[in-house]
Amino acid sequence: MTYTEEQIQSFNVQNFVYLIVEEKENVLTITLNRPEKRNAFHLFLANELAYALAYAHYNNSIWCVVLKANGPTFCAGADLKAFAGENTAEKISTIPMPNDIVKLGDEFNGLHKPCIAQVHADVYAGGFLMIGGCTHVIAVESAKFGLPEVKRGIFPFQVMATLEPLMSARQLLDLCIRAKILSAKEAQEIGIVSEVVKEENLASRVQELIAEIKEQSPTAIRLGLKAFQEMKTKSAEDKHKYLHAMLMDCLKSKDAAEGLLAFKEKRKPEWKGE
Repeated sequence: MTYTEEQIQSFNVQNFVYLIVEEKENVLTITLNRPEKRNAFHLFLANELAYALAYAHYNNSIWCVVLKANGPTFCAGADLKAFAGENTAEKISTIPMPNDIVKLGDEFNGLHKPCIAQVHADVYAGGFLMIGGCTHVIAVESAKFGLPEVKRGIFPFQVMATLEPLMSARQLLDLCIRAKILSAKEAQEIGIVSEVVKEENLASRVQELIAEIKEQSPTAIRLGLKAFQEMKTKSAEDKHKYLHAMLMDCLKSKDAAEGLLAFKEKRKPEWKGE
């Protein structure tokens, strides 16, 4: 994570101006809140998002993250005016400046918590860095998805790294080269979207999914997601050795002890996230 555990200790006194952040019942809900700019992200929104994700990463009482957005567009991608050097700091945020440039794809990879994108509207360009990094993407039928960068003389370089594990190389390159706009159903068929629902069912389906996730051990899920990312860096001969070590760590957790005891006593486990 770009932000350290020490930096997020003051999380509860920070003033987020481009996000709405709510923590409730082991769930951190992050809402993109720059609707007048179609939630296009610039340096300051990206910093706020990275800070919120770091808080979720380091806080074992957060078992799930929900990513939402306000306004008629979920995310239009990067703010091109900001990239061109224009001052786009409309409001003052208290989030500390990071020690390095925020790379949203890496922030989501490092989260190690289930993250649900609640997509109520269109997603374009760099918005894929967000939804592509989520473990689940629930989208309404009317949502559209596209990478229009080549129409502006740009290529979706970083998005390729986020989408490459989700689809075939030909599907990814075609999406980048032709800038085709996909329906929610088409996005589901190639792995970008997990589920497509009617607009009136979006919020309830996300809540159902949260409930399903919270039935499981948050510690086991956290360690499993960490292993999923780390094993990508391991050679074939090192993967099983690493995963065996992770299993041993998992078995030492309080959640594992509780899960095994609950199974023996034929009752529902009471997870602590430890």
